Amino acid sequence: MSLAAIASLFVFIAIVAVVAISGVVFKPGPWYARLEKPGWTPPNLAFPIVWTILYLMIAVAGWRVYETAGLVALPFAVYGLQLVLNAAWSGLFFGLHRPGLAFADVVAMAGVIAVNIALFAPIDAIAAWLLVPYLAWAGLAACLNYSVWRRNPGAFADA
Repeated sequence: MSLAAIASLFVFIAIVAVVAISGVVFKPGPWYARLEKPGWTPPNLAFPIVWTILYLMIAVAGWRVYETAGLVALPFAVYGLQLVLNAAWSGLFFGLHRPGLAFADVVAMAGVIAVNIALFAPIDAIAAWLLVPYLAWAGLAACLNYSVWRRNPGAFADA
C-alpha cells in the first residue's frame, strides 16, 4: 500500500471520527437509564463496541471507493449525507430529547445508507458490503428509538 493510500485511509478515519464525536458529546445519561425500554434492547456495553466497529467499516468503505474511483460526486454526496444524519441523531435524541425528530432522522439515515450501498456497489462490491451491517444497525436503532419514544409518553419534549 502506498503512502498516499495510507494517508487517504487516515483522512477517512478522521472524517468518521468527527461524526462519532456526537455520541461522545450527547451521552444517554441518568434520564435515559430511567426510561422504559423493550426487552430486546442491547446491553449498554454493546453500543460503543458496535459503533466503533461500524465506524471503522464506514471509513474503510469510503476509502475503498475513493481509492478505486476518486471523489465520485454522487456516491460521496450520499456518503456525506448519511454521515451528517448519523451525527445528528445523538443530539436530537439524547441532547434535545426529541425522539420524534430522532426517529425521522434515523429512518432517513437508513434510507440514505441503502442508497449509498447501491451507489458504492458498482464501484467496489466490498465497500458496499461493508455498509450492510451499518444499515442493519440503523434499522435496529430506528425500532429501538420508536419503542422507547412510545413506551415513555410525556418523557420527551415532543412526546
